Amino acid sequence: MDLLRVAMVGASGTPYQDGLFFFDLQLPLSYPDVPPQVYYHSFGNRLNPNLYASGMVCLSLLNTFDGEGTEVWVPGTSSLLQVAVSLQALVLNDQPCSNEANYDHLVGTPQGRRHALPYNENAFLLTLRTMLHLLRRPPRGFEGFIGDHFRRRGRYVLATCEAYLQGCVPADHGRMELSCSTGLRIALDNVLPGLTAAFTQIGDEG
Repeated sequence: MDLLRVAMVGASGTPYQDGLFFFDLQLPLSYPDVPPQVYYHSFGNRLNPNLYASGMVCLSLLNTFDGEGTEVWVPGTSSLLQVAVSLQALVLNDQPCSNEANYDHLVGTPQGRRHALPYNENAFLLTLRTMLHLLRRPPRGFEGFIGDHFRRRGRYVLATCEAYLQGCVPADHGRMELSCSTGLRIALDNVLPGLTAAFTQIGDEG
């Protein structure tokens, strides 16, 4: 098999929490001497600095971004599991803005925290829109998986939306108080009715 489809669940405490994200991994004839070619199902959204609207995935391990040593693909050592772990840990993380070039000097500073908030809000909003796309047009063969996931997690997605509106963002260790921008409030008012209707249509396990 030279084509694999990977479904990832957004980790708790990130703006991608409870979302589903689909990646196609194509293995070239020269694999494993070269990395797989990875396509992200973006539905036209720029979800993350490393995930382009075109579907391109920018990652050192895939040789689509600068890197050195074990950051890049090493024949005989690097693996598909490493690609999956890197996508989950380095891309779909709790600080999407950390993937921006030249952000290192802002880490841990007040300016960095101010910079992170709009990134996280945008990532959360695009995660909701991705959910809607998947519910309305699920990839072939994954209809049941997507339905089951959102029947179990839909109520928590809506609860997270309410938490954002209240300026209380869920995290792994309790809840972190943050203001919710006017732009996010307006965007949530637009997306929530459709998302709620989609969750209602598939039912709720709870």
